[in-house]
Amino acid sequence: MPASTPIARNKTAALARILDCVPKGYYRYTSGSVKAAKAEALAQKLHALYGVGCTPAQRLARKGKGLANSVLVMYWPHDAECVEWMLLAADGDGLENETLHTVAEKPRMRWLGYELVRHAARGRAIWTWRRPKEEMADHYVLLASLASQRHYAALRGMLERLARQPGFHGVREQTRQIYLEARKRGYSDDFPPLFYVQKISHGERLMLS
Repeated sequence: MPASTPIARNKTAALARILDCVPKGYYRYTSGSVKAAKAEALAQKLHALYGVGCTPAQRLARKGKGLANSVLVMYWPHDAECVEWMLLAADGDGLENETLHTVAEKPRMRWLGYELVRHAARGRAIWTWRRPKEEMADHYVLLASLASQRHYAALRGMLERLARQPGFHGVREQTRQIYLEARKRGYSDDFPPLFYVQKISHGERLMLS
């Protein structure tokens, strides 16, 4: 199996990969952005340094030597000028030159406009994404303004935009609260449906050497 790492062309795929990796022990992270023309070179460099494209067998071998396993998450839309990336690492040696944060510390991890939090589900804590509090405050201010002026067409457009954002549990719950507030303020139309994030591909593979 050749070395490779997936490239996410949309936010949902990129954010979903982080939710898949963190519970597997990849809880340390650093992130940045790079020009699209240099993104592949960055991926090759991080593979050479930290084995971000290693196969499962190679990861077992690294773990046996006390080395940290790492994964690279890349948000690289078509025609993007810059690529957002995040390096996630498990326990182990080898990343001493990187300034790493952990997902449990504060301030919370934020990436692509969302923050990583935990919520209780079936008696255990599950990671999810939600909008930052300051963004939610802005949404409530706008909702109140539109509703007070009875600009319901504009309010409907706002709710539709929110409903189209990635359907992670935290995001959906925030949108439901906005729906309740809209109803209290006189909005009587049906609300846009909220979609759940299904198991999706993390993206097309970028081959590494």
